[in-house]
Amino acid sequence: MATIDIQANDLLLVIDVQNDFCPGGSLAVPQGDEVIPIINDLMGKFTHIALTQDWHPPGHSSFASSHEGADAFSTTQMPYGEQTLWPDHCVQESQGADFHPSLITTRADVIIRKGYRRSIDSYSAFFENDKTTPTGLSGYLRERGIERVVCCGLATDFCVRFSAEDARRQGFETVVIEEACRAINMDGSLDAARTAMIEAGIVLS
Repeated sequence: MATIDIQANDLLLVIDVQNDFCPGGSLAVPQGDEVIPIINDLMGKFTHIALTQDWHPPGHSSFASSHEGADAFSTTQMPYGEQTLWPDHCVQESQGADFHPSLITTRADVIIRKGYRRSIDSYSAFFENDKTTPTGLSGYLRERGIERVVCCGLATDFCVRFSAEDARRQGFETVVIEEACRAINMDGSLDAARTAMIEAGIVLS
């Protein structure tokens, strides 16, 4: 991992380190649990820490099971654009939605729950997938004087990517610590994510 000079106005954004995204979960990211000791170590170096938590109601529109005859990982058109259909995951109040038990959560200043609106998915920590409905994280960070967002977690090519892109779009300096992330990598999605992040001015560390 490349060394970054951590400042007092940096925030560590820990994205979706939940049971369903780790081995044994319903939407497991390969080797997803390997990021946990790295993230726990990083937390000790930051003054400001935020966690995100995917938090879907049963029957969420992004679930393949909500679309008759649809297969998981197929796509459909939503009012806000193309949507990947996922296996049921991170259902509110389920064990799968809980943070992985090895993740140290007590150091976090705030937990941002996303994807709880039934009709719209949310990859980013900042906006729902319509790119206009905010989570409130931007305002929170500005009020705290945060200038740089350092991203880690799951998965590199989806929620990490879109959170990082939105952080940059909102005017924050943005870093992704790749060693502290893991990807789903469907049909070249990891390479596409890395290219998009670099083009957006995000530092991959």
